[in-house]
Amino acid sequence: MRESSYKVLPGPEGYLPPAAATMGVMLPDPGQAIMEGASVDSDVALRAAARKLIEARNPVFFPGPLILWDWKPGVAEKATALKELAEAVGAKMIPMPDYRPKYPMINPAIEVNPNHPNLTIWHNKIDVCLFIGVHCHYANLALKIIRGGTDCYTIAVCAEAGHEDAMISLRDAGLCELQRLRELVIELKGGINQ
Repeated sequence: MRESSYKVLPGPEGYLPPAAATMGVMLPDPGQAIMEGASVDSDVALRAAARKLIEARNPVFFPGPLILWDWKPGVAEKATALKELAEAVGAKMIPMPDYRPKYPMINPAIEVNPNHPNLTIWHNKIDVCLFIGVHCHYANLALKIIRGGTDCYTIAVCAEAGHEDAMISLRDAGLCELQRLRELVIELKGGINQ
């Protein structure tokens, strides 16, 4: 697998940041994840994500429709695990229930405008966010906008192949990965509190 020298880091990178894929960042192979543009072992990325979440001043989870709506078997269990993870981290949740543009006005304290996620990040002063249950094409666009205009560190927990434009992206992530991430958060918090 070819490695890119391009780093996917918090921005602001500019009004038109390049898509990470055009800079040589490739989706990870099964059992791998992406961390700042490089392919790493999934467990390395899970540990890094746990550390970023517990060190954040204001971590916020952005659950999308694939986890908000109980549309197929296993989704309710995954949503419960996400809620338990948010509680362990101390993270707020701001849902993205659909992808319709929220014009002319949105309330960025309670929802994400998928066409302008940077507004929600700026309004809430979010330094680390976690995307989960967002359809890949919308996640990719939103992650690029966030990187272009904010300094928010992005984590994408993807049930498919992952997201090049996230700083950390897990692929094929399901209930087990959410539970493992929660365990790591609790383990790391225990080390900090001692």
